[in-house]
Amino acid sequence: MTRLTRATALNLYMKTPTAELGRMADAVRREKHPEGFVTYIIDRNVNYTNVCLERCKFCAFYRDVGSSEGYMLSFAEIFRKIEETISLGGGQLLMQGGHNPDVPLQWYLDLFREVKTRYPAFKLHALSPPEVVHISRLSGLPTKDVLRQLIDAGLDSVPGGGAEILVDRVRKELNCYHKATADQWLGVMREAHQAGLRTTATMMYGTVETVEERLEHLFRLREVQEETGGFTAFIAWSYQPEHTELGGAEATGVDYLRTLAISRLVLDNFDNVQSSWVTQGGKVGQMSLGYGANDMGSVMIEENVVRAAGAEYCMDEFEVVRNIESAGFIAKRRNMHYDVLGDPIFREREVPRMLELAVARADGRAGETEEMRAYAARSAAGKRARA
Repeated sequence: MTRLTRATALNLYMKTPTAELGRMADAVRREKHPEGFVTYIIDRNVNYTNVCLERCKFCAFYRDVGSSEGYMLSFAEIFRKIEETISLGGGQLLMQGGHNPDVPLQWYLDLFREVKTRYPAFKLHALSPPEVVHISRLSGLPTKDVLRQLIDAGLDSVPGGGAEILVDRVRKELNCYHKATADQWLGVMREAHQAGLRTTATMMYGTVETVEERLEHLFRLREVQEETGGFTAFIAWSYQPEHTELGGAEATGVDYLRTLAISRLVLDNFDNVQSSWVTQGGKVGQMSLGYGANDMGSVMIEENVVRAAGAEYCMDEFEVVRNIESAGFIAKRRNMHYDVLGDPIFREREVPRMLELAVARADGRAGETEEMRAYAARSAAGKRARA
């Protein structure tokens, strides 16, 4: 297939019937993955704090600094989540959180070192590019130096969160330009790749962007991948409007499948494209396997951000595998690097069914833990709380 340009991609997206677009994307998927495997990972999404300075218009998860609903997880809580993840066959945390001004770089370094001491083989897929930018601002260190210290402490890979749409007009309208410009997001990813880390790339679409801007996002990712080869996978998900400042309506399932298919066609140097069942549900997630996706993403175990905006889909390993195999594929467990680890865990040993996703704190408690007193606060509310 001839490599798509911006003009040809736009024409293809606007004029090609959905089924045909899907067949084209599926042909690329079959060429890249002729063995018929569809992979998935068992890991856990841990959002260590919901306190955030940024106030993005599309986010229903964050709480302002000083809010009575703000929380900060303790090391002990995170260790318990790791142990639960290991018991379900998982080997990784996807750890992201709000831009909390009262959490310094040292907290992350101490946490990562302690995780690696207690669980040496466990992986930390943590801190999206905007979080790295935020920590850089707090610490006064360049993002490259922040990444180096985090890697030395145990960071294994970087998730692609916070990309939204990599066009600054859109980012300004969504009030996420300050947390990271398009160039800053891409710059952190370049630095991570140059430091030897692999990362994922994402896109949240369906807010205020045009189709041209959605495609521009994909081409900017393709260009960085051409330079570094450091992205392992691409994940697109639709904006979830409930309880957000922006409001509006969610994009349709057809729009999701078309966006997924054009992503597979444009991102010809990405080996892996994930389904986003967590925003689309299991059935559209299953359909995505015919529209270019070769991976069902994460079993997740826990989810807080999308749930806050109204989406509460849950699939444990049994359900993920059932959807894969019902679509005619072979289900394989993987790690973040897309190394195949084996067959489903539940076929090797008894694993308890998971009928709903866990949350940050089962009892809904807010507030910080006593251990945060060891770290200097920057905000007036944080200083009062730790006094």
